[in-house]
Amino acid sequence: MAEREPGRGTLYVVATPIGNLGDLSPRAAEVLRSVDAVAAEDTRRTSRLFAHLGVPSPTLVSLPAFDERGRLQTVVSRLQAGQAVALCTDAGTPGVSDPGAALVAAAWDAGARVVPVPGPSAALAALSASGLPADRFFFTGFLPRKGGGRAEQLAFLAGLPATLVLYEAGNRTGDTLADLATALGDRPAAVARELTKLHEEVVRGRLSELAARFGGEVKGEVTIVVAGAAEGAPRPLEAAQEPLEGELRRRLEAGEPPSGVAREVARARGLKRSDVYDALERLKRPGG
Repeated sequence: MAEREPGRGTLYVVATPIGNLGDLSPRAAEVLRSVDAVAAEDTRRTSRLFAHLGVPSPTLVSLPAFDERGRLQTVVSRLQAGQAVALCTDAGTPGVSDPGAALVAAAWDAGARVVPVPGPSAALAALSASGLPADRFFFTGFLPRKGGGRAEQLAFLAGLPATLVLYEAGNRTGDTLADLATALGDRPAAVARELTKLHEEVVRGRLSELAARFGGEVKGEVTIVVAGAAEGAPRPLEAAQEPLEGELRRRLEAGEPPSGVAREVARARGLKRSDVYDALERLKRPGG
C-alpha cells in the first residue's frame, strides 16, 4: 500500500510489464491500487493495466514523451498537496529510454519523497539471457538514426571495455547490426526480440551473422547486447579513418563492387551514400 507522510507527497516510480502482464509485481499492483493519481506515458495503455488488475483506475495524468516538461506542473502540484502519485510508462522502467526522468527530478526539487518500485526492464532481461558478461555493462538506448551523430556514438562505443546494451526498432535492426559490425568489429552479440511476449526470441551469434539473419522484415521491439572491447584493443572505426579518397581507391583497386563500397563507407563514416557514390565516380574518371 502507498505510504503517506502528512504534508509531503510521494512519487512512486513503478516498473510495469514489457509484455507479459504476469510480471507485474504484487507490490507494484498494490501501489497502483492505492495512489491518488497515476502519471502515465499513455493513459490508454495504463487503463488496460488497471483492467487487468480488476480495479477502477485512479485519476490518470498524461505525461507523453513529446511534452513531459510541459505537463510536469500538474503532477508536481499534486505532490505539493501531499498526494501519492505513481509514475509509469507504457512498458518497463520509467526514465530508461522512456519519459520520467524530468518528473523525478522535479519531484525531488519540490521536496517530495521518491520511491522506486522495481520490476521489468527489457535491457536487463536481454542482458541476463545473452550469456555475455554482466558485471560491467553500458546502456546506450537508441542510437542516433543517421549522420555524424550516429558515427560519433558508434566510435565512442567501440572503445568501451563493457558489454553494450541498446534498443532498436524492428525495421532498423538489420542496418544497426551491420553498422555495429563495421564500427566495432565482428563481436559476439545477442538479439532479444519481443521479450516476454508470445513470439519472444533470443538469438546469439557474431554481429555479421545476426545482421544477415535479421536483415529482412523484423517485427516487434528489439534489444541488442554486444560484447565489449578488450582492454587496450584498437577501435575498428578509428583504424578505418584513412583519407576518404585513399580508402575508396584502395577498395576499388581490390575489385570490390562500387555499390558495396559506397554502402559500407557511408555507414562507417556517417556520410550520405550519394556523396560517397559521387566520390567514387570522380575516381573512375580519367585522371581521377
